[in-house]
Amino acid sequence: MNTGGPGGKQPDPGMEDPQVDGFVLRMLLGSQLRRLREAANVTPEQAGYEIRASRSKISRMETGRVGFKTRDVIDLLTLYGVIDEQSQSKFIYLARQSRRQDWWTSYSDVLPDWFENYLGLESASSTIRTFEIQFVHGLFQTEDYARAVTLLGHQTAPPDEIERRVGLRVKRQDLLVREDAPRIWSVMDEAVLRRPVGGLTAMRAQLRRLLEVTALPQVTLQVVPFDRGGHAGASGSFAILRFEEQYLPDVVYMEQLTGAVYLEQRSDVEHYLAVMDQLSSEALTPDATTRFIEQVVKET
Repeated sequence: MNTGGPGGKQPDPGMEDPQVDGFVLRMLLGSQLRRLREAANVTPEQAGYEIRASRSKISRMETGRVGFKTRDVIDLLTLYGVIDEQSQSKFIYLARQSRRQDWWTSYSDVLPDWFENYLGLESASSTIRTFEIQFVHGLFQTEDYARAVTLLGHQTAPPDEIERRVGLRVKRQDLLVREDAPRIWSVMDEAVLRRPVGGLTAMRAQLRRLLEVTALPQVTLQVVPFDRGGHAGASGSFAILRFEEQYLPDVVYMEQLTGAVYLEQRSDVEHYLAVMDQLSSEALTPDATTRFIEQVVKET
């Protein structure tokens, strides 16, 4: 009897660290279930039918974007050939642990669903590569700069809501000092440094913050100066997130006014990786970028 999934083996989800975000645990469990489904040659439609759900529900489960019911996990594992109690118990444990609240749930009153997904991906990532064409990346923003950016998009919001949104941006930066902080490689257009968001005083403080960030061992900053002419990132800002677990695909994230686009198809990701590589080659080196920012501080 095959009690360990196709081939007699299945991924071991392990007993996760209780400090790991619930979203991260859902991603891990979802990716493990996807691998089991594919190894068993079960289609998403068949899996959805087994738990009285749709194909899209299976997709959301496998990407960690919905919670897991214990009954659904058991039914899917049984369908995939993982039928012994000991093996199933590990997945059930992980499903229960994944229900813990993530830190950002306390900001649910000001947090749109499309950005909640990004915070989960960001928290789970091992490498973040970004290109910014207008604003300093959110992980590097000072409180005053973040407040000015927030006001641009929520001009009629009451002051307490603005402060809640700013608090979310600042809390997000805890990622930078986490023990297992991701590697962050951020390329920005010179316009980001020249646009005095929040006024000259706030901008000078923001530029000094960028200089502080360059000293962090896991952070690399580069600037594409105006004198390089046009560049491959002219279409807008984007981020590419990579994960430690090899079976989790890279994700491209692009934010819009009222939503976001997430790309996971390998051909799409490879296109953006190529653009990012080109931008990095066109940009100033990290050391030259530091000197460039120091010069802009003097001029601001």
